[in-house]
Amino acid sequence: MPILLDTNTLTVTYSTKKVPPLDGAFLSHAKDTILKKKYELSITCVGQAKMQAINLKHRNIDKPTDILSFPIDDSIGEIYLCFDMIEKKAKLFNISTKEYTEYVLVHGMVHLLGLDHGDEMDALEKKFTKRLHILYPYRYTV
Repeated sequence: MPILLDTNTLTVTYSTKKVPPLDGAFLSHAKDTILKKKYELSITCVGQAKMQAINLKHRNIDKPTDILSFPIDDSIGEIYLCFDMIEKKAKLFNISTKEYTEYVLVHGMVHLLGLDHGDEMDALEKKFTKRLHILYPYRYTV
């Protein structure tokens, strides 16, 4: 798999035909802000078929999704991104792919902190999106 970014604590790889539009400076800053500097994070960008297979294997849901997060332990985690799904979700929110990608990465990192969907997770996402100066897309929904 080609490597987009490789540091001591953050690695980004992809197996898709197109290179995912990720900002390494944003990724490093977001990881350090949410998960802390010593946390080791691997981000893998995959296509829809691969994402669907991962989702089926780990969540028993037979469809692709935009992001999946897997904590390995308290200081190591993995995130899988599917840019085809991210692009579709961005259109639903009527925001740019970049804006939704930044948000969904925050969402995935908050999952790595051990939170599941709900009020506590929403509050942390709002806190981190504000701190990182990025869009929280759900404020635009009815």
